[in-house]
Amino acid sequence: MKFSKRMNNFGEGIFARLAAMKKKKISEGAQVIDLSIGAPNIPPPAHVMKVLAEEALKPENYVYAITDTHELLNEASDWYRRRYGVEIDPASEVCSLWGSQEGLSHIALTLIDEGDLTLVPDPCYPIFADGAKLAGSKIFFMPQLKENDYIIQFEKIPADVAARAKFMIVSYPNNPTTAVAPADFYERLIHFSKKNDIVVLHDNAYSELIFDGTKGLSFLSFKGAKDVGVEFNSLSKTYGFAGARVGFCLGNREVVRRVKLLKSNIDYGIFLPIQKAAVAALRSPQEVIDKTRAAYVERRDALIDGLSAAGWTIDKPRATMFVWAPVPKNFGSSEEFVNILLEKSNVLVTPGSAFGPSGEGFVRMALVQTVDALKIVGDRVKEGLK
Repeated sequence: MKFSKRMNNFGEGIFARLAAMKKKKISEGAQVIDLSIGAPNIPPPAHVMKVLAEEALKPENYVYAITDTHELLNEASDWYRRRYGVEIDPASEVCSLWGSQEGLSHIALTLIDEGDLTLVPDPCYPIFADGAKLAGSKIFFMPQLKENDYIIQFEKIPADVAARAKFMIVSYPNNPTTAVAPADFYERLIHFSKKNDIVVLHDNAYSELIFDGTKGLSFLSFKGAKDVGVEFNSLSKTYGFAGARVGFCLGNREVVRRVKLLKSNIDYGIFLPIQKAAVAALRSPQEVIDKTRAAYVERRDALIDGLSAAGWTIDKPRATMFVWAPVPKNFGSSEEFVNILLEKSNVLVTPGSAFGPSGEGFVRMALVQTVDALKIVGDRVKEGLK
């Protein structure tokens, strides 16, 4: 057998490796608290689950969907109008995704030819770079550094790199750093992309998980954004829809048209009961999101306060469902620290190096356990890292 050379660019995924480590510890009798993968464990509102259950019992809903329903596209457009004040044409400026991950896996195929250059944040969610690599792109990492509040500095990108780049991905609120970008960042992003003729993708998966009274922004709400790119948004974190897989690509109609064209050749649309449940989620009252946000704040505080008492000082994140923590002094690489933490404390986290070169020296913790479990983490760390 002969296999594609492109797969030589990929090793085993970090979360598969972490899952194997966890399985081994459990087989030894350990009770592992897993903070590695960001799998939301807050379910959708009851009325949304009821719609999904009822629609799944209708035989007529088991045909191919083929395309997005008008109801789903209209509701996504209405949500953007209500939430961000952005006008989206449901016929030409929005299409569904099987979650943002699927869109990030495929969008580069519509933009990139072999050898083209993509600008990717560093550190970043791994699929940002991996999706571009699948399309044959070369990658230039844009550092997100603590001294700059993890905000990309466009002036630090070499002029020849900017001139060659065809596509760029940015994301705030940011996974893994939890940074929130100020309004002027988006203005500079649009200026930079227009100057260098670069298509922008802004991943806005965490716009509703911003804490302490700050309101999330949309890239599309800034003048000129639709001229240069699109935004991805998702129901996974906002409405607990992670396993159902519904996201959206919105914005520039030429980019959206090509994403639709690609998807028409590789899938048959989202299961109709899931589309109907997504509509119900988007129509949910704001209080549903407020409750989810409050739950993550409570979890954040429980974890950070417990780790602080254990002697591990970490800044409280302003957003997302993650904590971005420096590796404590006197430990080695982030991977070495993850192994030690699991061995001594039975707590599993993700090494920062998995998110790119600038992630070294940090670990990411996902707020996907109960408050009680997160309080136990602090006690375990205190004992394990003596």
